[in-house]
Amino acid sequence: MARARYHHGDLRGALLDAAEALVRERGPDGWSLREASARVGVSPSAAYHHFDSRGALVEALSGRVLARLGERLARDADAASADPLERLIAYGRGYVAWAVDDPAVARLAFGAGGAVGPVSPHPHDALTAELDRLLAGGGLAPSARPGAEFLFWAAVHGLATLLMDGLVRLDGPRAVEIETERLVRAVLAGLAHEAPPPRDGWPAARSAHSDRVAAAGPATPENPENSSHKSWRNRAADAE
Repeated sequence: MARARYHHGDLRGALLDAAEALVRERGPDGWSLREASARVGVSPSAAYHHFDSRGALVEALSGRVLARLGERLARDADAASADPLERLIAYGRGYVAWAVDDPAVARLAFGAGGAVGPVSPHPHDALTAELDRLLAGGGLAPSARPGAEFLFWAAVHGLATLLMDGLVRLDGPRAVEIETERLVRAVLAGLAHEAPPPRDGWPAARSAHSDRVAAAGPATPENPENSSHKSWRNRAADAE
């Protein structure tokens, strides 16, 4: 591929674009910061002003990918319906389709794990808002709400990973949509009819992002760091 020369002021963005292109060509691990620099026509020393290592570039790219995914999943839910169940089906379909359609970039984001800074909008926050919307509409019992986002995520992420790895094969995008919808309905039906929680409650599942949100606390003028989480909760409240 011909090298794309750098002609504008956003070198950081150009390096992220180059790294994303390299991920699609070679996979999450088959490229270097030096190659990303060469792709935009600058020296590695120029790139180091923005990213002090390949790992820093990967972290920034993963954050950008996750934020884009959060925006996409929110749009998918908004475009689907006012019905909370249909919105969650759209969320699940969007998540699986994104991973299957862009597997190298999805693997990069998945592989980053907790090594990603604050992301807004985060896919987790969009899912939290949709489950809160389902709860507010009576489609989910209050006792089933704690940790429901992690059960939902485990299901759709598991299907996405199985499809990316070729361990499960489906005949085309429509079949993927149908299977995802079936999975989402099964998860939500299970939550609606699950046994009472144990005496000590359900296990408290956490992720790096949920820990960050919890540490930030409610968004206030004095504590704006958690504003993205608050905005997603407001989306659910507005639908009540």
